[in-house]
Amino acid sequence: MLLTLLQFFASKFLVLALHLEAGSFPRPLSPQEEIRTFAALRAGDPSAREKLIRHNLRLVAHIAKKYYALPSEQDDLISIGTIGLMKAVDTFDSTRRARFSTYASRCIENAILSPAHFGMEKRIHLFHATTYLRQNGFFGAERAVPFFYFRGCHVRVMV
Repeated sequence: MLLTLLQFFASKFLVLALHLEAGSFPRPLSPQEEIRTFAALRAGDPSAREKLIRHNLRLVAHIAKKYYALPSEQDDLISIGTIGLMKAVDTFDSTRRARFSTYASRCIENAILSPAHFGMEKRIHLFHATTYLRQNGFFGAERAVPFFYFRGCHVRVMV
């Protein structure tokens, strides 16, 4: 069982490492290049938008690797994350003192975790966790706990 777990995680990281080594993702922009590119984007240059998206695809792949359980899901999550990256490029305010990658990472995660995207099913199952409180003689307080299923990954979020 330990061997299969190691093989599973090795395959996840191997796919990402091959992408990075093959040069399929361009290097991120330096802070100065990022400022110049956003200035060009504000001036109306459409190639600046494409440049920002292309040079931040590595960030999308890095975030997507946290959420896929099978190698076949990697392409879906990278596509969905790229949509989040495009929204981040369109809505980022470069006049504030924040790095674009910080803002974009939240937009990418929100796109991946959004139930509105295509191809993935996010089912929220509510189940009741019964907690017994021994104080004041009160027993049986119930609360709903959403349980997210991402095709093999189980993430529990307490509300």
